[in-house]
Amino acid sequence: MTMDRARAEAYPLRRREVVASLIGQRTDLLLVGGLGAPSNDIAAVGDRPNFMPLWGAMGGAAMIGMGLALAQPSKRVLVITGDGEMLMGMGALATIAVKAPGNLSIVVLDNERYGETGGQTTHTSARVDLCGVAEACGIRVVGKVVTAAELEAAKPAILEFAGPCFHVIKVKAEQEEMILPPKDGHYLRDRFRTAVLGAEAAKL
Repeated sequence: MTMDRARAEAYPLRRREVVASLIGQRTDLLLVGGLGAPSNDIAAVGDRPNFMPLWGAMGGAAMIGMGLALAQPSKRVLVITGDGEMLMGMGALATIAVKAPGNLSIVVLDNERYGETGGQTTHTSARVDLCGVAEACGIRVVGKVVTAAELEAAKPAILEFAGPCFHVIKVKAEQEEMILPPKDGHYLRDRFRTAVLGAEAAKL
């Protein structure tokens, strides 16, 4: 076993427990789930109308969250994505910093793995520091979480602070049961519009 793999497996936090701790049964958050495991993690807590999972467009979760946050400034937008997906969309952090939506929070569940393609190590297992990238871009609130105590301390920033906020949460590299969210794009679009705008406005 390599040192990188041993380290990732030794991280104490488990991804689904982290997601459950962050979102509970809240319906006031607008949730964007990154491609693959992060969307499965949200679905495992409980599928809900205020949740938009990505079934494609790898690298797009942060930008989708930004657009949503700009369009709905009175609602808190929480993007939960993975390290592989965020690495593909790192340029989004520069645009998010410039546009600076104060209601946007991005959480990266970092297991240092590409979970959907066989568990190959990502660059965060080496020297790439996503928090450092976010800080250099000018993201207002940036944090790294490794322990349960650090997660509790970071939750107010993730869920409440004026942003944009960006947190990397290191999680154990492990296989979880696959719990898929709905896949019908028309259904997801319509229910999310209703959750955001209300039934009458969503018909327009």
